[in-house]
Parts: sequence; structure tokens; C-alpha cells
Amino acid sequence: MNKILSTCLLASALTFVSCNEDKKNADKDEQQEIAMNSDFEVNVDEFADIKVLRYQIPGWENLSLKEQKLVYYLTQAGLAGRDIMWDQNYRHNLEIREALENIYTNYEGDQSSEEWNSFETYLKRVWFSNGIHHHYSNAKIKPEFSKEYFDTLLKETNTELTGEAYEVIFNDKDAKKVNLNEADGLLEGSAINFYGPDVTAAEVDAFYAKKKSPNPERPLSYGLNSKLVKENGQLVEKVYKSGGLYGEAIDEIINWLEKAKGVAENEKQANALGLLIDYYTTGDLKTWDDYNVAWVEATEGNIDYINSFIEVYNDPKGYRGSYENIVQIKDFDMSKKMSVLENEVQWFEDNSPIMDEHKKDSVVGVTYKTVIVAGEAGDASPSTPIGVNLPNANWIRKEHGSKSVSLGNIISAYESAGGSDKLKEFAHDEEEVQLSEQYGKEADKLHTALHEVVGHASGQMNAGVGETKETLKNYASTLEEGRADLVGLYYLMDPKLEELGLTDDSEKLGKAAYNDYIRNGLMTQLVRIEPGQDIEEAHMRNRQWVSKWVYEKGQEEGVIEKVEKDGNIYFDIKDYTKLRLLFGDLLKETQRIKSEGDFQAAKDLVENYGVKVDQDIHKQVLDRNSKFKSAPYSGFVNPVLVAEMDENDEIVSIKVTQPRSFEEQMLDYSENYSFLTEKKVKKEKEAAKTEE
Repeated sequence: MNKILSTCLLASALTFVSCNEDKKNADKDEQQEIAMNSDFEVNVDEFADIKVLRYQIPGWENLSLKEQKLVYYLTQAGLAGRDIMWDQNYRHNLEIREALENIYTNYEGDQSSEEWNSFETYLKRVWFSNGIHHHYSNAKIKPEFSKEYFDTLLKETNTELTGEAYEVIFNDKDAKKVNLNEADGLLEGSAINFYGPDVTAAEVDAFYAKKKSPNPERPLSYGLNSKLVKENGQLVEKVYKSGGLYGEAIDEIINWLEKAKGVAENEKQANALGLLIDYYTTGDLKTWDDYNVAWVEATEGNIDYINSFIEVYNDPKGYRGSYENIVQIKDFDMSKKMSVLENEVQWFEDNSPIMDEHKKDSVVGVTYKTVIVAGEAGDASPSTPIGVNLPNANWIRKEHGSKSVSLGNIISAYESAGGSDKLKEFAHDEEEVQLSEQYGKEADKLHTALHEVVGHASGQMNAGVGETKETLKNYASTLEEGRADLVGLYYLMDPKLEELGLTDDSEKLGKAAYNDYIRNGLMTQLVRIEPGQDIEEAHMRNRQWVSKWVYEKGQEEGVIEKVEKDGNIYFDIKDYTKLRLLFGDLLKETQRIKSEGDFQAAKDLVENYGVKVDQDIHKQVLDRNSKFKSAPYSGFVNPVLVAEMDENDEIVSIKVTQPRSFEEQMLDYSENYSFLTEKKVKKEKEAAKTEE
């Protein structure tokens, strides 16, 4: 619930080149040249609706070798769990991926034909989404090659793919990874692999209603690290742990975390890593809480990380966490500039427009850092957030605080790849364009900071109200993201930001932010939606319900006007001060919904404002956007960390290089980090024969 994505673009780590030794050395040289080129090329590839970018790791050379080793081990740990995310996303993903990659690497026929190009694009889309469902819309990716052509590819490459895994590529089954429309069945309509095929939403509710935490004031995160299935008619949790579900990959994760613990920067960091290892070993949820407390309190050092089963967006019931890894290096300069928010978070809470009974008397332990990403995996890659606030447990946040990070080099890479043509197309006038060009990037960064540091840390639950996944159910994620967005929006126009030295003009900053948010929420984000479709993704829903609500409530006073000019529709903000007050009113109501666990109000807000799309506006947005070549979604390949060894197999240096292409990195990951696939089994059998 605490991940923020770019409002205009959407976004693992280590690998080795898996070829013969001569080619390996040549590849390393070429990768190193890419990495060290002063004219760093951000763009890597573009296909379908996807743009693939690169990011750098500035300041790597300033880390000690011990710190570099820590980053190296943590990133390897992240990649070791890569297959988990694929299997969580859909039960046939790994089997399909192996088949597609075998075709790609072994087909010797015509690779200039239109159908081969369509096959290649399909494979890249599947790689990018960690499976056959779109990473953002959740709709199944449709191949643009024929079934007959695919059969030819299978035959000519001696690739086996049969049964449901074969048929699902072309049929209408499992059409959506995550379905939030209750009419279609939250589980029955979702292809996500978190539940057995015969488990219903009502059974899930009943199962967890019986779970009682030892300390009700500190509820355990039931369901976070397990798959719920039926055995002999009884519901059973298959826990993700060593010796349990995904055990082969988790054992690899543990191995690298042990190495990381051995080079930890300090005792608190080592203690947290030890608890994470214990959690992976046992699957115990009390250990998970102990780990999160230790992780929040481990604030010293230059290196930090996010690892495990964390965000619950992909579970329509809001229980199960997707596997995720982000390895971070502190950006000292930017973190120092933004640390002022940590020190002032209580002021923001005290001056919030929410009801007094929903305010925290003492907001504790919030830390905010701008970080340099060194590697990502799982749910964070290739599509990546730009900011994260963890942990998710409300009681830990209240008693021990949270960590907020802004992914600085990711944001910089996005900015380097951006342009202003779309802004000029959809902005109402030249003043709006100038405000965005002058203050847009600064406003976006500050909104991210306020969203993460103040937004997710603010407010409190009423006594006796359960966790939001229990009270607000399938609306919990979008309500929380909208609530945090509203905190940021309310304060972006506050003179306090000038007083704190965060901007030279809070009025212009706020105007730029409001223009960009309303334009995106009501219009430009619709380029990501197929004609006639509802909005499903939590962040897109929250941007629309926030924007539509304030537009509707301000219509009588003309706060935002819908303008038609030269046949095109625009939204023109006429009164920014009143708009800010409307953001405050909606924040107050959204916090009330969360604090009181008011499911019906949450449902009404999201369904009435956040789901349905104005088809006339949508058609026009798509038509106007068609003139631009830039893809609506972006993500990243990861830098490649190459470890140099001495004669004793000890690491003596680690170099940062870059992959030459998206497909090279994806194939390399499959070659070296496939711990849950048939390829892994075959490699183990071959290794055993060699030893004999």
C-alpha cells in the first residue's frame, strides 16, 4: 500500500554474461564502455506500449569494498527470488517463459518476417510484465501472431508446451491478473496465483476471521507469505519458506543474505538481516514483525534494502504480498536537503484538515532519504516505483515509525527520457505549460516526498477498527494511495514549504502540481486504458477519483472548468485556493473512511468516481495522443555488477557495467537465476552426472 509510481511514466540487479569465455570478456568490455560513457544513453528499447531505459549508480566508486560487497550480495539475494514473482503472477508463467525463450534462442528460420517480429514483441512484453498479463492494466497480453505460426516455432525448435499453458496464450481464459469487480468474482475473475482454483472470496474472509493475533493491538499480517488452497476439502496455507512453497528459490535468497550479514555496516543492520533470514527459514509472521521493527530502527549506514513479500496490490483480497527487492545507496546531498521533512512531520500532522480525533499526538520514527538504486527484482522490476514507504503494518508505523525513500537515479533517468510535446498538447494554455516546465519536476519530487513521509505516516485508526484489508477490502489500496496523494496536494501550496527552504515560490509550485495532477487524473493517464475498459489499477483509480471528486464538488463555483477549444477538451483550473480547500475536504473524508473502516463510503467513492471512464474524453485523448511515438509506460534494465576475484576466490573489486539490450539481460537472468523451473532441474541433473 505504500509504493508511489510516476504520474506520467511507470517504471534486477546483478548478472553474469552466460556465453563462452571469449565472448564473455568481449561483452564485459562493451558493457563497461556503455557504463563509463560520459554521454550516457538512457534509452535501451521500445516496443508495443513500453519504453526500456537504463539508470546509472552515481557515487559507486566512493563506496568502500565492504560496502560494495554488501550491495552485491543484497542484489544477488533479490535476483534469487525472481522466479517467485513470475509464479505468483500466474500459475503457468514459468512454463510459458521457458518455452518462449527456447524458441527465441534456437529458432533458425526467417527472423525478418512480420510474424517473427510479433513473436519477439510478445516475448518482450511478457518479460517486462513478469508474465502473460500486462504489468499495469492486468489484462492478458494478446499475441499478434497466429496459433499456426506458433505451432511451427514450437516444432522447429523442439519446444514442448501443451495443455492449458499452451491454450491460454490464445484463448479468453484467465483474461485478467487482478479483478476488482465484485460482480465477476474477486477471486474467480483473477488469474493471480495466490489461491487455489476452487477457493472463494467468502471462504477467504471466513478463514481469516477465525485467525486471532496473540496481541490484538499488534495484529499479525496473516496471509502475507502463503498461498491458500484446499486439501481434502479443507483450507490450508502453503507457506513461502525454506522447505515450503518456493523453498528452492528461498534457500538461494538465504544464502546471499547470510553473505550480506557477514559484511553488514553495523550491529543493527546485521540484526535485521538475521531476523529476515529467520523469517525466510521459518515463515513465522511474528518474526516478520520483529524484523520490520529492527529494519525500521536500523537507520545508520550507507546501504539499505527492501526484500521479501511486501505489497498486497496484486491480491484482490489484500492479504498476500508480492516478492520484491530494491537495493539502495544513500544519496547524501539530496537526503540532507530533504531531511527537513522528517523534522517537521509533526507540524504537518497538527495542521492537517482531518478531524482532530484522527490525528496522531506523536508521529514517531519517520526517516526520509533520497537513494541511489543499485538493483531491483521481482515486483520492482522492470517496472519500478519512484518512492516507497514501509513497513505497511499500522501498529509498527505508529509505535516505531517508518522509512520513506525517493529513488533519485530512477527519477533522473525518467526525466532524461522525457519530453514536453504531450504537455503542450493537453495543457489548456501557455501559462500552464510554463508553470509545468518551471516547477513541474520540483513539484513532482516534493509531492513524492510529502506522499511518502507525511501522507502514509499521518492519521490513526479508531479504537477497535480492524486493518484496512479487513474493513475496506478491495478498496483499501486505492483509498490509501489517494489519501497519501491528498496529503501531498494539500501541502504543496502551503507557504510552509518556502519557510522550510524547499521551494522559492509555493504558490507557483502548487499551481504547477495542481495543473499536472488534474490533467493526468482526468485525461492523460487514459492513454493506458483500452477503449471501453474500466480503470482497474489502484494508483490510476485514486488519481481519477481524487480529480473527479474535486471537479464535481467545485463545479457550482467554477473551480475547474471543462473547456472546448478548436474541438479539443481541456480542464482549466480557475481558483487554486478553493481547489486546495477541496483537496482538504476530500482528505478529511478519506481519513474518516479509513479511521472508521467505512466500507460502503469507500465503495461509493471509488465506484462513483474512480472506475468508469468518460468514453468521449477517452476517445479524444487516444486520438490526440496517437501523434506521439513515445510509449506510455517505462521501465528499466539494471546495471550489471561484475565481481573480480583473486586466486582464493575472494572479491577484490566490483565494477558497474550496463547490459547492451533488454533481451540480453532477460535471457541472462533466466540462465542464472531460474530456481523454480525445469531448466533448474535439468542443470542439477547434468551437474550430478558430471560429478559421477
